[in-house]
Amino acid sequence: MGFNIAIDGPAGAGKSTIAKRLAKALSFVYVDTGAMYRAMALYFLRAGISPEDEGAISLACEEIDITIAYEAGEQCVYLNGENVNRFIREEKVGRMASGTSIYPNVRAKLTSLQQKLAKSADVIMDGRDIGTCVLPNAQVKIFLTAGVAARARRRYEELAGKGEAVELAQIEADIKERDERDMNRKIAPLRQAEDAVLVDSSDLDIEEVTARILDIYHKAVAAGQQ
Repeated sequence: MGFNIAIDGPAGAGKSTIAKRLAKALSFVYVDTGAMYRAMALYFLRAGISPEDEGAISLACEEIDITIAYEAGEQCVYLNGENVNRFIREEKVGRMASGTSIYPNVRAKLTSLQQKLAKSADVIMDGRDIGTCVLPNAQVKIFLTAGVAARARRRYEELAGKGEAVELAQIEADIKERDERDMNRKIAPLRQAEDAVLVDSSDLDIEEVTARILDIYHKAVAAGQQ
């Protein structure tokens, strides 16, 4: 088993940004779980399967293999041996991923593939159920959070910087709704694993959060070597 770092937390906490920085600093593989869902959705689209046909989707899951590798510093997602990077960001793929990720068999298949990756390499994964469901034996578990106001402000600044017309109050309401949905969903709800370290980034910048988690990692490694 490789060294595994699991980062969970609510929407807008900065999980992906921090995970990518940590992966680069530690030379770990960043496992983009969202990209894996999209790769699976691409398979369903190519097979002409309707997102409402749970039975056909469940059967198709048995024919899918997805891996992640890095080539020349770029993350490459492979679907049954094919590099599908240039296809998975298409809007229709995103819609299919959103529509099919709710099915238990899809989640079970991807969990199995993600666990397979974690056994063969040093990985960092972020999501909402990584430490509790996907990598329950991860050597380092982080629950990265921030207050709703802080997360809304960051999202507002991100969208405003792109020239989009947005309202801070609406973004904050959307985040509250997303939190409620994530924490109360039937399958793999968002919650902090008992052995996860809580990191509140409300008053920290990216560099400070990265440094704090790197310190947690180095302490875990030192403890394991004793």
